[in-house]
Parts: sequence; structure tokens; C-alpha cells
Amino acid sequence: MLGMTALPHLGGFYGGYITRKEVKNWYPTLQKPSWRPPNAAFPVVWTCLYTGMGYGSYLVWKELGGFTEDAVALIEIMLLTGTVGATMVSWYSISRTATLLMAPYLSWLCLATSLNYCIWRDNPRGKRRVGHLFCVLRIICTFS
Repeated sequence: MLGMTALPHLGGFYGGYITRKEVKNWYPTLQKPSWRPPNAAFPVVWTCLYTGMGYGSYLVWKELGGFTEDAVALIEIMLLTGTVGATMVSWYSISRTATLLMAPYLSWLCLATSLNYCIWRDNPRGKRRVGHLFCVLRIICTFS
């Protein structure tokens, strides 16, 4: 619970870290409406919002039964595959060569994802424990 509640704050801290110089130099020069809250209100409000988002996600996760231990590796590799694909899309307009250099990695991840899915699908619950899937994932990633 604590981890999921705190997780959104990491994004907030990171965003604050990235924009801290611009906010100090650029933001004060902008014309702002008279109804704008005072500067001191922003960290308090964002802290409350992030805490609510994190705790709310925990409540939904808990209500849905959390992650089943036999699907964690499959979820992880699916997210990794999607992230690599999204990276390639974002790189295409910058460098087609860089995008193409990622194609073998994406292909290998698609194979590994398919393999993990088939193992998950074709084995009874007791045999497809997270340890087995992580083992397969790590072996595939080691040789890639």
C-alpha cells in the first residue's frame, strides 16, 4: 500500500527537478490571472493529489485481487516490448537508422513475449509460478 501510494510522488519530484530552473527564472515573468493560487499552494495541492491517486490505485488493485504471481513476468515483458516499440516510433522522425537498429531487439522481445505467454497459457497454475517465468525471461534476455 505504501509503495503504490508513494509512487506518483516520484513523478512529481522528477518533474520538479527537471523544471526547477525554468520555474524560478521563466515563471515569474509571465502574466498570471488574479485568481491564481499563491505559490505555496502548489506543492500542498500536488502532494494531496498524488497521494490520492496512489492510494486510489492501490484500492483498485486490491479490489481486483492484485497481481497473480503467475502473470508478473508476462506483464513485465509486455510492458518492456511496448516501451521499446514506443521508443522506436518516437525516434523515427529523428533518425531512421537509430530506429532500425532497435528492430532486432523488438523482434527478439516479441519472440520472448510470445514464449512467456504460451508458457503461461499452456501450463497449470501450479507449474507456471513467477519463478519459472522470470527464469525463462532472464535466460532469453541474457542471450539477447
